[in-house]
Amino acid sequence: MASTRGRTARGSTGADGTGPARAGSKGVPRHRREQQILAAAIEEFGTRGYAQVSMADLAAAIGVTKPLLYQYFGSKDGLYLAALRHIGDGLSAAIAQAMDGATTTPGTPVAVLRAVFEALEGQRQGWFLLYDPTLPDTGEPAGTAHRYRAAIDRMAARGTEELLNTRGFDDPRDAAALKHVWTGVVSSLVVWWTRNPGESAQDMAERCERLFLAALGTGRASRDTP
Repeated sequence: MASTRGRTARGSTGADGTGPARAGSKGVPRHRREQQILAAAIEEFGTRGYAQVSMADLAAAIGVTKPLLYQYFGSKDGLYLAALRHIGDGLSAAIAQAMDGATTTPGTPVAVLRAVFEALEGQRQGWFLLYDPTLPDTGEPAGTAHRYRAAIDRMAARGTEELLNTRGFDDPRDAAALKHVWTGVVSSLVVWWTRNPGESAQDMAERCERLFLAALGTGRASRDTP
């Protein structure tokens, strides 16, 4: 589900919650400071990519000293992993919950998209940590990102297969093709969202529902036609 990175404003958190707050180095409890560091690291890594970001860059963007970053996270890989796990755990759990316990229906795709947007609200650049082409091919960050992608892909494969089965289609190649289309759609929508920071998760979910209805020929005009 690789995709082109989006861009959002950087610096202090704005009214729409799309940017990170600066952590500072004094008078902030450790737990809160770690949260602030992760938020800013997600923004930096997600916007620029692993290879283009140094610990010095991160310290300057976050508003802390470089030794403090090493004290908290040990290394650049350690900080990237903490940010990646924060995003990956939240996304995986949200998608699983949206698909939990029910047979996939035509309404499931919008429910999954809503879950994705809500999980990324305020940290939407985090999507790109899972699909960062600048990550080294080996190492713990690459392996962890791969595991999250694989888990999300398995859920997508299950959902597309079940949806086709409910319509009487059982060719596995159809399911594979639809899963490929679906993952591209999700990625493209997240990219569009990052480039339109005024859109909330709720806005995006409602927009996607309208688009799906229109694409299926069941939009407002169709419903109102006798």
